[in-house]
Amino acid sequence: MAYIYDLGNKKLIEAEIILASGKMPFKKDGWKFDWNKLLKVQNTKTYILKSKDESQSIEGILQLKIENDMLIMDVIEIAPHNLGSSQKRFEHVAGCLIAFACRESFKIKGNYKGFLTFVSKTNLIEWYEKKYGATLALGQRMYIDDATGLNLIKKYLH
Repeated sequence: MAYIYDLGNKKLIEAEIILASGKMPFKKDGWKFDWNKLLKVQNTKTYILKSKDESQSIEGILQLKIENDMLIMDVIEIAPHNLGSSQKRFEHVAGCLIAFACRESFKIKGNYKGFLTFVSKTNLIEWYEKKYGATLALGQRMYIDDATGLNLIKKYLH
């Protein structure tokens, strides 16, 4: 079970992360990625995070893929209404999605079991390091190791 922090009511609320299907949010609604197009990408799985109270509202989306026995967080996006400081509705959305990806990484067999890798935007590298314990590997490639992943799972997925 995932929990996101409702800033309006100042409390944790239940959320669920489920495999995406059907209609996805549009760029015209403020989303940065074309999720309807990304949903069709081969060899990926796309997950959405929704509040259990507001099952129609998508709070964040995550796309994962496996390459060379390694789980890759290919795309992650937080809903436009959860960005910024004045309009933000929920906290912990990214944390829940990243922790979920870490949990999925433990299902992989091989040398990279428990590791999650991703390419970060340059301006987010320090944020991933400080907030989620990610390590910079090469260029903009980052990873979260198994021990850090377990800590994120405990923190965000109770």
